[in-house]
Amino acid sequence: MSAKSLKVAVYGLSTEGYKIASHISTKGIPVSIIDDSSGMAITLKPDIAKTYSSVTSFIQDETLLDFEPFDVAINNASFIFFTPRIRKSWPDAKNHIGSKFQDVIKHVNKDSSIIYSVPAGFGVNNENITLIERRTGLSVGKNIFYHYMPISSISSTLFEPILGTKSHLNSNLTSLLNGLYPNNTMKIVDIESAEYIYCIRILRHYGLMSPIFEICKFADHTFQSQIMESESLDEIYLDDLVVGLFDLNTILYSLAGISPLTLLVKGNIATVENYIKHLTEQIKIILKRFELKASKTKAIISWTFDPNEMRGDRLEIISRLESRLKDYVGDVERHDSIFDFYSSEKKLIVLSCSKTDFEKLNKNNPNSEIIIVKATPLIVQPSIRG
Repeated sequence: MSAKSLKVAVYGLSTEGYKIASHISTKGIPVSIIDDSSGMAITLKPDIAKTYSSVTSFIQDETLLDFEPFDVAINNASFIFFTPRIRKSWPDAKNHIGSKFQDVIKHVNKDSSIIYSVPAGFGVNNENITLIERRTGLSVGKNIFYHYMPISSISSTLFEPILGTKSHLNSNLTSLLNGLYPNNTMKIVDIESAEYIYCIRILRHYGLMSPIFEICKFADHTFQSQIMESESLDEIYLDDLVVGLFDLNTILYSLAGISPLTLLVKGNIATVENYIKHLTEQIKIILKRFELKASKTKAIISWTFDPNEMRGDRLEIISRLESRLKDYVGDVERHDSIFDFYSSEKKLIVLSCSKTDFEKLNKNNPNSEIIIVKATPLIVQPSIRG
């Protein structure tokens, strides 16, 4: 098939999906991006992709764009990328993803290629392949094609792009992806190897970070003063701990029985919940330290993140954090790092959940009389600024 006759569909109006769709569209190839919440496909033309740099700005003006039924877009597509927005908690997320995937494969055509971009645990891709063959009557690797391209949300050299393939790699797919990632680096392996490599990367990432969060819960002031001289533990934030939580869960729910690997994954997931509990308990201590009454105090969760990203972990964790904080402070709000500190008559405790948020808070509000708490492993006791 010549490049000129290619058509592409991207299932999922997520940031990750829009990045892929926008990149391919600028190559002059027809792209339809499917809003999985409405079931409508939006035609993404090169001039539109250049006009809207992000999915957020694109969504705001989507009423001005061209629509078509999503089944038509998938049926006409040579390549279908699966990048849905996932807003269910585990284990419901597994059925939610499966339902969306079935919506896609019921409309695929012979000789088309499906690129599954949701991080998957062990054996998930083989389950997908079996489902495709059962529902379509086609044979994966012969007259329909399947690839696994997990998109990571962790910014790290450990997470160079990876593509797992069941058969030979279509040169047209290589052309579509060319330029999507820096230096055109992409590791191409078989599908099972892609699962193993990606899971190893996730666990290696948490293997370095989880022990720090767990051990620092026991740290006293002596440890804090000594360790801060040699270790950058205040550079790791709650945001860094949460960013791969979806990936941990997808690994866990692909495992059967109890094994050292299962316990390892569960331990990393537990670290997130343990830290949230520890963090809110430290807020209680701060209230007591500064003799602040709950009724005259407002807690602000400062956590800037992309609401359209494929994973919904940050949204889930911020809701749990907000709920826990309300046990100690009745007035709790969510904000990004830029907001009006002077609009409240209450004493403000600002919980900075990412490095970016903390840096912006310091830059934009240097004279505010607030208590800034860094959501880092040590949760260094703050002093009132101003």
